[in-house]
Order: sequence, then structure tokens, then C-alpha cells
Amino acid sequence: MAAVFYALSTLKAKLAEADKERGATAVEYGVIVALISVVIILALVTLVPGVQTAISNAVTQLGLPAPAGGGAGS
Repeated sequence: MAAVFYALSTLKAKLAEADKERGATAVEYGVIVALISVVIILALVTLVPGVQTAISNAVTQLGLPAPAGGGAGS
């Protein structure tokens, strides 16, 4: 009977440890997602003005009329 109790208590301890590791893993994935989001936002903030300038230059060189409303930044 003592052996069964010991086996059950060992199993319970291992399951509790697995739950702790799963929680830590979820937090780690959350941190990774947050960092990737920051990198994407910084890349967009850096690249968008250059893309807008390139499109504006292409429109000017093609002789197309400027879009009405002055674009998204106006």
C-alpha cells in the first residue's frame, strides 16, 4: 500500500512540475510575440516614408495626376 501511495505522490509531483513548465513556456512565447510585434512596428515606421516617397516619385515621372486628398498623412 505504501508503494502505491508513493507512486501516486510522485506522479502528482511530476504533473505539478509539468504545469509549471507549461506556464513558463506560455509566458516565453508571449514575450517572443511582443518582441516580434515591436520589430514589425519599428520597421513599418522606418520604411513607410521611403515607400511613400518612391510612389510619389514614380507618379511624378509617369506624369499621372496627384491623388485627391493629399494622401493618408493629410
